[in-house]
Amino acid sequence: MTEPVPPTDARRTVRVLLADDEAMIRHGVRLILRHAEGIDVVAEASDGLQAVELAAEHHPDVALVDIRMPRCDGLAAIAPLLALDPAPRVVMLTTFGDDENVLRALRAGATGFLLKDDGPQELITAVRAAAHGDAVLSPGVTGTVIARMLRGGDLGGPGEADERIARLTAREREVLAMLGEGASNQDVAERLGIGVGTVKTHVGAILEKTGSSSRVQAALLAHRTGLAS
Repeated sequence: MTEPVPPTDARRTVRVLLADDEAMIRHGVRLILRHAEGIDVVAEASDGLQAVELAAEHHPDVALVDIRMPRCDGLAAIAPLLALDPAPRVVMLTTFGDDENVLRALRAGATGFLLKDDGPQELITAVRAAAHGDAVLSPGVTGTVIARMLRGGDLGGPGEADERIARLTAREREVLAMLGEGASNQDVAERLGIGVGTVKTHVGAILEKTGSSSRVQAALLAHRTGLAS
C-alpha cells in the first residue's frame, strides 16, 4: 500500500475531494470550505468508485468520504484511495450512532472521522489537520469508538501490543505517548523542542515499526501499552 501523501506545507492550498451521494450535503460542505483560506475543493463524487477515479485525476490532499453511498460505499473506497500515488488522507463523514462503521473505517486506515452535524469551524479545522498529518476524531463519538477498539482485538493482547512497540527508539516512544494524548505534530514539536518535519519523520517510523495503518491506530496502541492514559 502506498503511504499517504506527505503532509501539506502550510503555505500551499489544501486540495479536497468530496464524496457523498447527497447533493445537498456536498453543496453545504463546498460552501463552507470555499470561504476558508487555503482550501480548495477540486472534485466531487457521488459514490466510492467515482471518488477513486477523481482522486487519481485530481490528486487531492484530503478526501472527505461519506460512509454510506450506493454502488460503492465509503468503506470499500478506503483501500483503493490509499493505494493511489500520491494517496490522500481519508476522513470519513458519518452520523451519530454509526460506531461499527467508524470502527471499520479506522481499521482500514482512515485518518479519522467527522460527524455530519459538526459545525463549520470543526470541518475547516479537521481538513487542515488531516492535510498536515494529524488525526481527525469528532468528539461526538470518539469515546465510545476508542473504548470498543481497546476492548476488542484490533490491537492484539497486552503482550502483542508490547511487542509492536519494542522496536521503537526512546524518542519514538515519547512521540507515540503524545499521539495517544491527542497531540498534533505542532504540539509535539513545541513540547520536544524539535522541528515539525522531524516529528513527521518520527510518526512515519512509528507507523512502520508498529504496523499501524493510521495515526489513530498508533494513538490507540499508546493507550493499550500504557504509554498514554
